[in-house]
Amino acid sequence: METRAVTHPEELLDERGLSRLKWRCRRGLLENDIFIERFFRRFESGLTVKQSQGLSDLMELSDNDLLDLHLARKTLAQVDAELDRDDVREVLGMLRETL
Repeated sequence: METRAVTHPEELLDERGLSRLKWRCRRGLLENDIFIERFFRRFESGLTVKQSQGLSDLMELSDNDLLDLHLARKTLAQVDAELDRDDVREVLGMLRETL
């Protein structure tokens, strides 16, 4: 029987999880790719499981909505009310720090 380790949201993201997240964050719009690349350069060594979930959820958005969020042209509530959560707001703030 396989046992699975329970991950605490504040635990740092492991190398495998980070690799998957980076792959998931590849975008079609160059501007988004640049923001995300800067984000990883600055924060990848300290990303938590909770933050990775927030970032993954942001990656469900269209490229244009994501760019509007990066540039603060729209709010999370305007783009997708379900994303207006602490973890997503935290990651969005981190993304904006890299502008």
